[in-house]
Amino acid sequence: MQRLNDLRHKFAGSNIDGLLVGSPVNRRYLSGFSGSAGWIVISAKETLLAVDFRYVEQARKESDGFQVIYIQGDMASWLPGLVSRLGIKKLGIEIDYTPLATYESLCHIFRTGEPSIKPLKNLVESLRMVKSKEEIAHISRAVEIADKTMAYISSNLRPGISEIHLAWELEKFIRDQKYEPLPFEIIVASGRNAALPHARPTDKLIVEGEPVTIDLGARYNDYCSDITRTFMIGKGDTDFYKIYNVVLGAQLAALSIIEAGMPAADADGIARKMIDKAGYGECFGHGLGHGIGLETHEAPRLGMSSDDILLENMVFTVEPGVYIAGWGGVRIEDTVTIKDGKLKTISKAGKEAHILGG
Repeated sequence: MQRLNDLRHKFAGSNIDGLLVGSPVNRRYLSGFSGSAGWIVISAKETLLAVDFRYVEQARKESDGFQVIYIQGDMASWLPGLVSRLGIKKLGIEIDYTPLATYESLCHIFRTGEPSIKPLKNLVESLRMVKSKEEIAHISRAVEIADKTMAYISSNLRPGISEIHLAWELEKFIRDQKYEPLPFEIIVASGRNAALPHARPTDKLIVEGEPVTIDLGARYNDYCSDITRTFMIGKGDTDFYKIYNVVLGAQLAALSIIEAGMPAADADGIARKMIDKAGYGECFGHGLGHGIGLETHEAPRLGMSSDDILLENMVFTVEPGVYIAGWGGVRIEDTVTIKDGKLKTISKAGKEAHILGG
């Protein structure tokens, strides 16, 4: 498998000859195994998937090309023999996904220094940043579901419905399209609640003349989408349209300029400078976007302090926003990719802010 070969090419630079993978997402990415527990052990020549009784048959079905090992007991009862058989002398572990108790256990198991344990960051994640054609197709299908849901909102958003009730309606609509768990809890935030970028739906009723921010996504074959739109029922105040146009202008500018090879921090700066020039710089407190794939938030990170470089076939969001305490907020978010060096917007949901009827 190409992903495993690419990963092994990183071993020399990381000064390891084997890797223990415990992250559920990284397990899924490397092997296709979707179970909630298990370990992948990778050496220079072999790759093993170690699971307990609950997952043996599932692992064999989902992980073509992997040798599935049935394990019992704690790590001390099976890992030393496995590592010894594979001839691993320097074992890398995913420090970001290894609980302290597990790390201490590993240090105790291999306290003699054979093999040596090396904590590593982002070894698999650096591969996941650039998507395959198949991955982009899965994300695009997830985006289609999200787009349909936004179209549904445009026809069904109404005053008098509570945020939490609308969120449940939207979740049902999404699940009816493709039954997979939502990638994150749907955000429905109206009025003052829209000033919270990650607001949770409440029993507040949606009323005319207040901004309503809706952030949602779907999954397709475990791959995620993430889009946001901000609406107004009836006639809003002049501040809403002013702020909405600032955010939309900043997003459109970023969408037209971002390209392959651009530092992610520079991409963030395109939108940030426009929002700052309009006088709302202090009201845009998060980054311009984030990578998306098997997780809703993954690399690359588009922000002022990001060291990432945007490359061909990366998939990420572009989501500037302005949030004003006591008033509300506006965020507009699309899922995008880079194709043939240029940014391509995958999501197609309309960006009309005004909903008639009230």
